[in-house]
Amino acid sequence: MAEKIKLYDDSKCTACRGCQLACKQWNGLKAGQTANTGTYQNPPSLQPNTYMMIHFQDYVDPQGELKWLFRKEACMHCTDAACVTVCPSGALYYNKEFKTVGLNHEKCIGCKECVAACPFEVPRYDAKTDKVYKCDMCESRITNGLEPACVKACPTGALKWGDKEAILGAAAKRKGDLGTLASTYGDKFVGGTHFMYVLKENPAVYAGLAKDPKVPFSVTVWKSWLKPLSLLAAAGVVGGSLLHYVLHGPKRPDPETNDEKTEGGK
Repeated sequence: MAEKIKLYDDSKCTACRGCQLACKQWNGLKAGQTANTGTYQNPPSLQPNTYMMIHFQDYVDPQGELKWLFRKEACMHCTDAACVTVCPSGALYYNKEFKTVGLNHEKCIGCKECVAACPFEVPRYDAKTDKVYKCDMCESRITNGLEPACVKACPTGALKWGDKEAILGAAAKRKGDLGTLASTYGDKFVGGTHFMYVLKENPAVYAGLAKDPKVPFSVTVWKSWLKPLSLLAAAGVVGGSLLHYVLHGPKRPDPETNDEKTEGGK
């Protein structure tokens, strides 16, 4: 299987939220309780039971024209994923075929390291289950030759799923078609993401969109230095124990100590 990418084109999105509903249905997610905040956006942010959502934003362009800006928010499925690096239990992992980031809830220990490390602030922790939740790109679907549920449900073609090179080519072409203000987002940081955008406006005007997402320095240090050193230290301990066993054999009880124990027990 080829490496694949999901593409979101906000110029084609009508904010029908069919993708949001399809995600809920496919993953068996219950509706969350929310309050009216004076906007069409609902819920107000990602939740443990909301893996993706559509952002609504009022925007006045440089010509003074009022516009809607829509944006689909979900896990970006980074090539260099900070969450995978810091996860101590192996709950977060790279899908071997598609390079997306999966999540095994049975292995999740609720440490919240991924929540702190994610440059996009995506993973959501649920105190009731002591687990973290996020989009896994419908892994059960894509591994069986199907497209993600949100892509399947999109009625306007705002969402596409396909081979990496084909999607990158389509994104570049669409950016050119939309004009000078348009841009792509996701293909040039954290090693490239497997969920990317074509935006009709400059990324800076989209509220809540990470301006310069990077893997945190602490995660880089752990990945490059501390983790290899800890593994080396562990290997040294095991190797030293094995060498001692080979040279001196198993530890034998001290005869005098045994005699003392025997006499004391009489």
